[in-house]
Amino acid sequence: MTLGQLSAFVLVARLGSVTDAARTLGVSEPAVSQALAALRQHHGDKLIVRTANGMTLTPGGSRLLPIATQMVALGADADAAVREANGVAERMHVVVTSTIAEFVADPLLEAFMRRTGQSVDTSAGLAQVAEMPVLVTNRLADAALGPRLEGGVESEPVFRCNIVAVAAPGFRPRGGPAQWPWLVDPSGADPGSGTAQLLRRMAVPESAIRVFPNQTAAWSAAANGSGVSLAFEHLVAPQRRRHELVVLPTPVTPRTEYWHLTTLPHNRCSTAANSLRHFLGTPAAMQVMRAPGAGVPPSRFRPPVYVTIWS
Repeated sequence: MTLGQLSAFVLVARLGSVTDAARTLGVSEPAVSQALAALRQHHGDKLIVRTANGMTLTPGGSRLLPIATQMVALGADADAAVREANGVAERMHVVVTSTIAEFVADPLLEAFMRRTGQSVDTSAGLAQVAEMPVLVTNRLADAALGPRLEGGVESEPVFRCNIVAVAAPGFRPRGGPAQWPWLVDPSGADPGSGTAQLLRRMAVPESAIRVFPNQTAAWSAAANGSGVSLAFEHLVAPQRRRHELVVLPTPVTPRTEYWHLTTLPHNRCSTAANSLRHFLGTPAAMQVMRAPGAGVPPSRFRPPVYVTIWS
């Protein structure tokens, strides 16, 4: 029995899907299935089975889940303790939404490192909103930056912003918002994101939505007259100044939204995550979140990837 097998079991149980667990761990679905098979063989119990209502824990699986959760967390504690004893930099994994990963995560973590002067090995990874509290509570991530989360975690607002609809200056939409072509970044495919919530409020059908690899590509398509996109007002400001995009009023936008930092409760939070919480309240952090376009040195650049923790 390994921590990797226990992590796979915990994530399948919490997320209710082998597919979601595989994406979160950054491995293939067969790898997750093999980990579960090994754990089932070890315990002589199916632990979790697929039913008409989704994944369901057996009585043995229900008893194993809280213990496995503790063991995964203790594994993270053990790793942190050995690294500290050997003078190795503390690790801090931050999971973020796709838009924050594209524009904010790297410059923000770079500014955090410069400001605190701590030796911390930081990394940022993409996660869907529903996965974030699971990753934080199971110590597979130290913090999450995005919408407010619930479920055994603490979420604190750290930045206030507005979501607006944008289109090319000459774009003339026909009908109501439900009939417009909507061009969105990967957050549009995440049911828990603010983008998806706004599209649902406008009753936009899936046939009217096009998902692009990133927000910049969606804005570029909108600037070419292909449709309407959603954007954080402060992040799309450069395109508006260049008159590539203009704000298009809708019944649900502009809408105020808050970015939240989510961690374990203060008494269980890692030292690095606590330091990040304090940093995000400083003017330096506010400036980076408001205008993150300065970039980072090549040595600090990390492309946004899904969280990958496997053993």
